[in-house]
Amino acid sequence: MNSQRGITITGFLVFAVLLISALLLGFKIGPAYMEYHTIQKMFRTMASDPSIKNATRGEFNSAFNARAGVDNVKAITYDDVQIEKDGDGIVISAEYTVRVPLFSNLSAFMEFRPTSRQ
Repeated sequence: MNSQRGITITGFLVFAVLLISALLLGFKIGPAYMEYHTIQKMFRTMASDPSIKNATRGEFNSAFNARAGVDNVKAITYDDVQIEKDGDGIVISAEYTVRVPLFSNLSAFMEFRPTSRQ
C-alpha cells in the first residue's frame, strides 16, 4: 500500500505564517538598511572627490545637501557628519539611530555608523 507524502494543512499554515512574518519584518527594516548603504556610498564618493578634499565646511554642507537630495537621504543632515583629515585625504563618517515601529509597542532600534573608510 502506498502512503501519501506531502505537507499537512497545519504544516503549511505554520510555514506560511513564518514566511509572511519574515517578509513583513524585512519590508519594515529593509529601507533603513538601504538608506545606510546609500549614505555609505555617498560618503565614499564624496571622500574621493578632489573638490571636497580642500572644501570649507560650508562648501561641504552644500555638496552634502545636493547629494542627499538626489539620493533621498533623510536619516542624517550635514550637522551629523564628521570630517577628519587622513594623510592627504579625508574620512567622512556619521552615527545615527533609526527606530522602526513593528507592531503594538514593539519597535526595532538600529544604530548605524557609515564611513568613507574602506
